[in-house]
Amino acid sequence: MIDLPQRHWGERGPRVLLVHGLSSTAESWWRVGPGIADAGFRVTAVDLRGHGEAPRAERYALVDYAGDLPGDDWFAVIGHSLGGAAAVLAAQRPGFTRALALLDPVLLVTRDEWQATIDDQLSELGLDEQALEALKPHWHERDRAAKLAGIRQTDAHVIEHSFTDNDRWDVTAEATALAVPTLLLRGDPAVYSMLSDETADALAAANPLVDYRVVAGAGHSPHRDRPEETIAALIGWLLADERAGRPGSLG
Repeated sequence: MIDLPQRHWGERGPRVLLVHGLSSTAESWWRVGPGIADAGFRVTAVDLRGHGEAPRAERYALVDYAGDLPGDDWFAVIGHSLGGAAAVLAAQRPGFTRALALLDPVLLVTRDEWQATIDDQLSELGLDEQALEALKPHWHERDRAAKLAGIRQTDAHVIEHSFTDNDRWDVTAEATALAVPTLLLRGDPAVYSMLSDETADALAAANPLVDYRVVAGAGHSPHRDRPEETIAALIGWLLADERAGRPGSLG
């Protein structure tokens, strides 16, 4: 287990943990963290192993990312992409969190998709400011700067071993077994999503605790593509769940 660097927003209220995706950092939550804190929550974001200011490691399996996530009794844990998969695994630990929100989580990478997904993630390491702006002109400039900084703080070894250190990339069984209220915010399949229709529909049908929604017009990063809508959905869900009587930890 690695002690992960943390960023914090808010001084009081139920505790919320933010977990970023591959080749990103805690800075990717620069808008989400303060937004949730302003709604009355105490928010922590981490740099995952091999990312940002976090130490490098010998292994980068999903179970390793999950095992590093700090603490327990979180009011909610919000994970994007890789961070969503790690949060699903960590939520199997009794008492880790009382709820989950998953932003276009990568729950399954099939063998047919395996090498293409690795190659696509590695290709991001070659992006510069001009190339990223051409790809994501709708992103806020701070989102692009944060992504570029994350890319520079990540290397090919971390990317490759985040896949190859796993026997498989499939946490659908663990997601189906989740025993806490879970908000699934998927990117719009008409734009791009790393969560297939089949996987999303099967999870929502199998687990009544899953509240499945699509963020219209968003791609794989709803918090960057459609930040206002995504933050509003997260805050509304957090506040509704709090009003429903699920107590939040102040620890």
